[in-house]
Amino acid sequence: MQYDKAYQLLMEALTAGLPSHLTYHKADHTKQVIEASIRIARAEKVEGDDLTLLCTAALYHDAGYLVQSEGHEAISCEMARKQLPELGYDAEQTERVCSIILATRIPHQTADPLGKILCDADLYYLGTDQYDLYAENLYQELTHLGNLLSRQEWLVKQIEFLNQHRYFTETAMRERDPQKQRNLQRLQKSASGSFRQAQKSGWKELAQDGLLMVAGATLAGYALKCFLVPNLFFDGGVTGISLLVHELYHFNLAVVVLMLNLPFIIVSHFSVGFRFALRTLISVLLLGIVLLLLPDVAITSDKLLISIFGGVFLGIGIGLTMRAGAALDGIEVLALYTLKRTSFTITEIILGINVLIFSVAAFKFGMETALYSVLTYFSATRCIDYVVEGLQAFTGVTIISGKSEVIKYQLVNNLGRGITVYKGQRGFLPGQFEVSADCDIIFTVITRLELRKLKNLVFQVDPKAFVFASTIKEASGGILKRKSHH
Repeated sequence: MQYDKAYQLLMEALTAGLPSHLTYHKADHTKQVIEASIRIARAEKVEGDDLTLLCTAALYHDAGYLVQSEGHEAISCEMARKQLPELGYDAEQTERVCSIILATRIPHQTADPLGKILCDADLYYLGTDQYDLYAENLYQELTHLGNLLSRQEWLVKQIEFLNQHRYFTETAMRERDPQKQRNLQRLQKSASGSFRQAQKSGWKELAQDGLLMVAGATLAGYALKCFLVPNLFFDGGVTGISLLVHELYHFNLAVVVLMLNLPFIIVSHFSVGFRFALRTLISVLLLGIVLLLLPDVAITSDKLLISIFGGVFLGIGIGLTMRAGAALDGIEVLALYTLKRTSFTITEIILGINVLIFSVAAFKFGMETALYSVLTYFSATRCIDYVVEGLQAFTGVTIISGKSEVIKYQLVNNLGRGITVYKGQRGFLPGQFEVSADCDIIFTVITRLELRKLKNLVFQVDPKAFVFASTIKEASGGILKRKSHH
């Protein structure tokens, strides 16, 4: 058996041929596994041909990474079967090497003493004080291969693996188990600290959401009691229906708001979720308390100011509550429920309900009141949009141009935006359907305030470029400016 020649040939191949993204399964790892195998084997009294076969298996155990990472053990075996007979290994020895290599597949299951030694050598690093370095290299490699774990998930996986792992040989248990247990305890302590930090963050977020709900209910109650109710103005949705019932039958507004929203809160528990339903119930109860405590005091008698600023305060209040993951008005829950049973869109359903509300207001309290109420509703909806989405809403822009290389350079270096490029084809014009050409389709995300600047930049490069934009409700990550918190 010409092990030295096999070592020289394969180590050269591993050093030159393994991809650079293999930060853990590289040539140095194979050398370390061979050294650990020899160390354990000698302590376990393994000598002669068995030692040579063990070292050969250690040499080949990750050779499959030269082809691919998935199923690399089987590929390593095929490489061994092809090369070892040319290096003086007979068929029985070659198959023994393969059985030892296959023992390293996780979870480890082998009765072969040499397979047990190789398994221990392959994971010898678990019981070293350099564990963090090896673990980080493995994490980077897995990330590159598409195993996208967060740092917290990776920490949990390490703890699970160390808890389940057992060394086979007495030598590995004696030499590596104590440090492995220390590494495990350190990881568990780190995970416990991360959990406590997550709990703190959770309580912090809960407190912020609570403040948003209190502020939202207060502002909405202020809009109702100091602008709309004293001047017989109305809004859309369940709030508008509550105002109508209050004015027509003189029921307590706080009770009416709660009673009319309660069925929608129950429905939202099944159609949206318990968390949303609970927060909505709390928000509506807070609004009821504010309505009970605040007196009816007209801030102004100017109808235009009432309709605009009543809507502004009401919209800000509803928007703040929505940012906390709740709602002050059950109309959208009703629309969502109705959507599943009709062909109408949510917008059409809400519009139909509001038309009915404002028609009743016009019939009972006059057309002028109804029209001012529509203005109130418009002011409220616009304020909700700004509070929920922010003034700096994002816009997705797609650009198709024959001069895409120049445009890509301008977007990245002059506008400071990240881009995504899709491969496509342009052409296929009427009368020239056969004419087409490959092109890069550029997509980027900007703020709407930057849209004019982007268009000017693109059309300076290519006046014939096809550019279209669409509103993005939510965006995070990548090269984006932070959204302002309102």
